[in-house]
Amino acid sequence: MNELDQIKINFNPDELFTLNVVLAIIMFGVALDISTGDFKRLLTQPKIVLVGILSQFILMPALTFLIVIIVKPPPSVALGLILVGACPGGNVSNYMSKLAKANPALSVSLTAFATLLSVFMTPFNFEFWGSMYAPTNRLLKEVHLDPFALFKLVSMILGVPLIAGMLVRYYTPFWATKISKILKPLSFLFFILLLGIAFHNNWDIFTKHVHHVLFLVIAHNILAYILGFQTANLFKLKLHDKKTLAIETGIQNSGLGLLLIFGFFEGLGGMTLLAAFWGVWDIFSGLVLAWYWGRKSLVRNEEHTLKEGFYSIFNKNKNKI
Repeated sequence: MNELDQIKINFNPDELFTLNVVLAIIMFGVALDISTGDFKRLLTQPKIVLVGILSQFILMPALTFLIVIIVKPPPSVALGLILVGACPGGNVSNYMSKLAKANPALSVSLTAFATLLSVFMTPFNFEFWGSMYAPTNRLLKEVHLDPFALFKLVSMILGVPLIAGMLVRYYTPFWATKISKILKPLSFLFFILLLGIAFHNNWDIFTKHVHHVLFLVIAHNILAYILGFQTANLFKLKLHDKKTLAIETGIQNSGLGLLLIFGFFEGLGGMTLLAAFWGVWDIFSGLVLAWYWGRKSLVRNEEHTLKEGFYSIFNKNKNKI
């Protein structure tokens, strides 16, 4: 067995249950901002929907598999990477799209659509790509992964809260808005706190072994942003939609990945280390990228306003002459 697979992560059943609840609450909070109109709006823009599906559920898992083939990391690390690549976009992507001056409405809509699709696509992509690489295929056979159990867990954590949140939004829009403003930031902060506690309890393990996944996670994440942006660019989407697709592709729901790892792989060392570091890194990288794009848009708007002001003054003086 690989050295990484022998790592024992300190994450007890109570913390695992809390992670289940927090992820479900985060999804519920996101769903409070989603209406049936968001889905209708997406259906009127089939090009964006197809590009989003292509980027998140086809190209991203394929890119991940290509990285695994080239780098050949330890089997558990490779399987962790494939799992993260198969997960839907992280819910924090909505906030980052707003910060990046991208298209927050599109981000929320795509999150909802991707979440529904992930109930089927995440188990499928994980099983399909995991079985295509011999070392990870052996791991999958050793744990006797039940695709139906995987589907059921993803449905309970993502699908049910999504539908419940949308129903609350549909029947009580006033309270949905009120609850969302409180629930979304609190649940996200609680998720960060939970990750922080997990890292604190496993700090020695993390510092000793993080070099095994450090550059792999960073490279994978950066390539995911590029993939999302260039896929949107290929289909000639607008700039704010390109930024949205880049963020939706680059921010993965690693919390769901961790949950599946503890639920089906008993916290297998390499998988857990990779997904945990991904959960920290993509929040950091996403905030940096969103801040850069947001700042760039702000400067561009200021320059545009100055130019308009200059031309306005120039034309007034010209008319006086």
